[in-house]
Amino acid sequence: MDDLFRFADDLGPAKILHMYQPSLNLRAVLVVDNVAAGPSIGGTRMAPDVSVEECFRLARAMTLKNAAAGLPHGGGKSVIFADPAMPAADKERLMRAFARALADVKDYIVGPDMGTNETCMAWVHDEIARSVGLPREIGGIPLDEIGATGLGLAVAGEVAQDYGGPSLAGARVAVQGFGAVGYHAARLLAEHGTVLVAASDSRGTIADSDGLDIEKLRAVKREGGSVVDAGGAGDTDAIIDADCDIWIPAARPDVIDAGNQDRLKASLILQGANIPITHEAEATLAARGVLVIPDFIANAGGVICAAVEYAGGTQTTAMRTIEEKVRRNTRDVLDRVKANGTLPRQAATAMATERVRSAMALRRDA
Repeated sequence: MDDLFRFADDLGPAKILHMYQPSLNLRAVLVVDNVAAGPSIGGTRMAPDVSVEECFRLARAMTLKNAAAGLPHGGGKSVIFADPAMPAADKERLMRAFARALADVKDYIVGPDMGTNETCMAWVHDEIARSVGLPREIGGIPLDEIGATGLGLAVAGEVAQDYGGPSLAGARVAVQGFGAVGYHAARLLAEHGTVLVAASDSRGTIADSDGLDIEKLRAVKREGGSVVDAGGAGDTDAIIDADCDIWIPAARPDVIDAGNQDRLKASLILQGANIPITHEAEATLAARGVLVIPDFIANAGGVICAAVEYAGGTQTTAMRTIEEKVRRNTRDVLDRVKANGTLPRQAATAMATERVRSAMALRRDA
């Protein structure tokens, strides 16, 4: 635990909560990083191999993401150590137990993330009435269904064209993690003329230089299948070698590092997942001329949608707000890069941190 505090600084974390109920197989961690701008919003990730460190890093990413987007929320994140593919009844019991454990944590609003979805958020809402990403039937805006995060990625790709990124017309796209985020990003970019040439999921990779049928892949995935069932092969890492112009990581953290960064062929990376590339790899890619749009700038659509939902807004308002905020923030960051010669992540972090500190200056010291 002491080693974890090497990540701590004057921004946070505000609290780290461990939850453990062996009778219910509940083992979870919550990190509330910073609440200067308001109660934290951040997703609940469910996977067998999550960690406290991963939770902390994701919570900080949410602090920066929410600040960059100008939302009245701080950053937090939670992780549950479990297999998300467990039987539905077991998952409901686990999510409800998790929600009850958070009943008194008023400065954290639960959202969906990898391994959880709007049904999970409905269970949380039923227990503590403090979650977002809810089903339409109970007033939610289903962000995965409408493609909130994918919209932000497409907008970031549009803006990047003016800053050395590839023209979208005819650009070849590869998506690592062809789920809700990856599908909608591919679909919305295709409306600008891009071609999906490779996609992967946890079971394998599919590639076709002539272009893949995005809707066919989605249909296979919605039936519980894999890209392998659509003609792919069982090599998940093959997506890193895809011959493409735009590469979109939309899966787990740290999928690109010093060991595989040289295999990427894209000239633009739109980070659909949180912390998908190590900072060292980002610097090396930048030195090669690869434009990397950081996660908390490019993939902010989901949390922007969640904040609009929490404030009682509509789906139309959410989509308009996502486009406006992601477009402005991507331009602001890339203008800083151009003016100061910094890396995109350095420029984005500086911008977001300035906004967090401004919010902190308005709060009374504890």
